[in-house]
Amino acid sequence: MALTKEKKQKIIKDLKEKITKQKVIIFVDFKGLKVRDLFDLRKKLKKVDSQFLVAKKTLMGIVFKEKKMEIGSEKFEGQPAIIFGFQNEMSPLKAAFQFSQENKNLKILGGYFEGKFREAIDIITLAQLPSREELLVKLMGSISAPIPSFINVLQGNIKGLIYALSAIKK
Repeated sequence: MALTKEKKQKIIKDLKEKITKQKVIIFVDFKGLKVRDLFDLRKKLKKVDSQFLVAKKTLMGIVFKEKKMEIGSEKFEGQPAIIFGFQNEMSPLKAAFQFSQENKNLKILGGYFEGKFREAIDIITLAQLPSREELLVKLMGSISAPIPSFINVLQGNIKGLIYALSAIKK
C-alpha cells in the first residue's frame, strides 16, 4: 500500500528527530524474522534505551542526505531496519549482536558510529569489545595484583630473620 504524502512527511520528521537524538545507528536486515522474535528484539532494545524502526530506503536516504550523513544505503539489499541508540553507544550494539547470534535471520549490515558510517565487520567488532565496567574491573585487578606479591616479598626477609634467630636459639 502506497504511503500518502502526509504520512511520508510525518515519517521523515520522525526520522529527523531520532537522528538528532541518537548516539549510534545500526542497520539490520530482518528478512525471515518471525513476529515473536521481532517483539523480543524490540523488548531487549527498549531495556537499553534503544528503538527498532522500519522505514523505506528512499525516505531514509532523504533524511540522511539532509543531515549530511553518508551511509551508502544503496548497498543494502531488501528492506533494512534501523536501530537507534539514545543513551549509550555500546549497549545497542551488544544487544543487536547478541540477538543476531541467537537468531540467524537478523543480519547486521552496518552502522553510523562516532560520526562515520562503519561496515558490518566494524560494528560486529565493536559489539564484541568488553563493556566499560568489565574493562575497569580488569584494570583494577591488574593494578592490585602486584600488591600481595610485594607484601609477601617484604615479609620474606622478616621470616628469614625469624628462622635464623630460631636456629641460633636451638
